[in-house]
Amino acid sequence: MDNRHEVREFLTSRRARISPERAGLPTGSRRRVPGLRRSEVAALADMSVEYYAKLERGNLAGVSPAVLEAVARVLRLDDAERAHLLNLAQAADGSDALTRPGRRAKGARKVHRSLQWTLDAITAGPAFVRNGRMDVLATNPLARALYRDIYSTPGNEANLARFQFLDPASRRLYPDWDLFADIAVAILRTEAGRDPYDKDLHDLVGELSTRSEEFRTRWGRHDVRHHGTGTKRFHHEIVGELTLAFEGLELAAEPGLTLTIYAAEPGSASEEGLRLLASWTATHATQPPARQQPTTS
Repeated sequence: MDNRHEVREFLTSRRARISPERAGLPTGSRRRVPGLRRSEVAALADMSVEYYAKLERGNLAGVSPAVLEAVARVLRLDDAERAHLLNLAQAADGSDALTRPGRRAKGARKVHRSLQWTLDAITAGPAFVRNGRMDVLATNPLARALYRDIYSTPGNEANLARFQFLDPASRRLYPDWDLFADIAVAILRTEAGRDPYDKDLHDLVGELSTRSEEFRTRWGRHDVRHHGTGTKRFHHEIVGELTLAFEGLELAAEPGLTLTIYAAEPGSASEEGLRLLASWTATHATQPPARQQPTTS
């Protein structure tokens, strides 16, 4: 698969955000492009303008790690962006097939039973397993209850990105909707660089780009990120406001899968909210909430 367009858009977008002042260069009054010029990036990275122009046209095949590091340094890439650039280069020359651990078959929707046992053993907080396309593959009961809206619309197909951009219920569940949206797109963009041959991912991106302007705008930014730890706010229809810390753990035995565990601060109202949610879960079959069907006249 030719990833030159992705490389070109990523490098161009990163160059555009670096001002001459930030790069330590004098500011001219007749600049026709945002950010740095190609010639300025080339000079700062100690390479010819012709060679950098070749890179920015998307030709990363065979590029050495030293060159990639020089470009990353000049463009001030963070750790996630550096990893994304490396993944794009590996995909360009085919080396990703040799260096990346085997990934699970496309369309696989089940996890090993021992992993489900592990999820079920986590009882104090929601825990679930997702892939890079943000398909939720397995949950413990608390996670199923926390994300019950995701299962209420069959079209979501238990996918966090579809729920985020295509289901109005996401705006109630996520008080910080824009933050969740940025995170979702950055995760998908990161996965696209890591696994450019994932047809299911391409289909998902195409669907969301067609149906959601919010997604389409964010996808065009080419932002990537590592999503390993942080804090998120939820507004759950049963227990109200929840502020939960999370840890995302990549599974060594299941390449491409991430285990996410949420926890509340001890003694907080959110911890009590999780206890109430656990009590509700224990006394109710966690079925998708009934959605009122529109009436026809």
